Amino acid sequence: MYKLVSLLTATAIFIGFTSFKNHSMQDHKTQKTNEGWITLFDGKTTNGWHTYGMKTAGNVWKVENGVLHLDQSTANKQSGDLVTNDEYKNFDLKLDWKISEKGNSGIIFYVHEDPAKYNETYVTGIEMQILDNGSPTRLGHPDGKYYTHRAGDLYDLMASKEVANPLGQWNNVEIKCKDGKLDFYMNGQHTLSTTLWDQHWKEMVTISKFKSMPAFATFKEGKIALQDHGGDVWFRNIKIKKF
Repeated sequence: MYKLVSLLTATAIFIGFTSFKNHSMQDHKTQKTNEGWITLFDGKTTNGWHTYGMKTAGNVWKVENGVLHLDQSTANKQSGDLVTNDEYKNFDLKLDWKISEKGNSGIIFYVHEDPAKYNETYVTGIEMQILDNGSPTRLGHPDGKYYTHRAGDLYDLMASKEVANPLGQWNNVEIKCKDGKLDFYMNGQHTLSTTLWDQHWKEMVTISKFKSMPAFATFKEGKIALQDHGGDVWFRNIKIKKF
């Protein structure tokens, strides 16, 4: 009987210790996962953002049920790309996007905000394209017909692996840039990799539409922009980590 009680007691202690250990490991994992990430969109306001060249966000940018919606049906529209208040150099950016039918938008980074010199964010910034690519049975945005203009591409410079979800579904993307090494991810897949500012990069720019924009991709620190390109687009879960 004594041996049985001792055995049961030891078993209870072991189970309790194991449970405590697993719980502690889970807490540590959660803290480690959240470490270093900065939420850029709180799901309730446009705090931390403003329309390019303005002090606040234009009224086309609306917050609806935790989602940032570029609503082109807005009356008396205050249009324009939405940009972060802060600038970033080496970063890991994650967000989800969803585009309207035949819609066009983009995530633009290394934007130098000086509207007196540069009238648009893309004059200085580099873009990951957001687009309704269409399908074999449905026409999407006209840009979908062009190499390097489809969803997830390094706009007008490099095509990416095609993994965009069908129209109406969310796409999860990640942009990593560290010391000029640029990587794109979409829906869990590594879709594109290149190096900024080297000779190969310069040669790509010289045959792109940006060849006539001398300030394009010349800034190694800048703001992040969500593009207003005339169609509805939705964003959520926007966060960033600095390297």
